[in-house]
Order: sequence, then C-alpha cells, then structure tokens
Amino acid sequence: MSDKLTREEVLHVARLARIGLTEEEIEKYQVQLKKLLDEVEKIKDVELKSNDKLITPVTHTTELREDKEGDMLDPEEIMKNVPVSNGNFVEVPVMINE
Repeated sequence: MSDKLTREEVLHVARLARIGLTEEEIEKYQVQLKKLLDEVEKIKDVELKSNDKLITPVTHTTELREDKEGDMLDPEEIMKNVPVSNGNFVEVPVMINE
C-alpha cells in the first residue's frame, strides 16, 4: 500500500472543498491526507462488545428552570444598551450579498 495519495485524489478533494492548491501543497497533502485516512481506517478495527449506541458519555440530565411570567421590560431601559438605534428599533449592519 502506498504512503501517499495520488495527485488526482488530492485534487478531487480540493475541488470538493472548493479550494485551490499550489504544487507544494498538493505534494504535502498527498502524504498528510493519506496519514489521516489511515488513522480513520483504524476505527474499523475497534471491537464493540455490544450494539448499544452511545449518545453521550455523560449520564446526567439537564435540569431546566420553570417558566415564570414576569413584568414587561421598559423599552427605554432596553435601548440604553443598544449601540445604534432608530427610535424603538435596533440598527444592525447590512449583511446582504456578503
């Protein structure tokens, strides 16, 4: 078995990730990606004693507080903490087409 991936395999992964690679990066990733895939392959060798699925290694449960109805917040007090406002509205930067 080879100790590195083919150039075409690395370029295929780069296309999937939509990244461009230099010649030096292609050569470097041929070895590095092969090592990574070899480590992932070792997972197949793990023997499982049972078929129980492990959702989380922690067995505690989350304790939630009870919902309680509270007083209405004062809009003027809230707006004191807002960096930029326009009346009772919070202004935020435009994020369209970015």
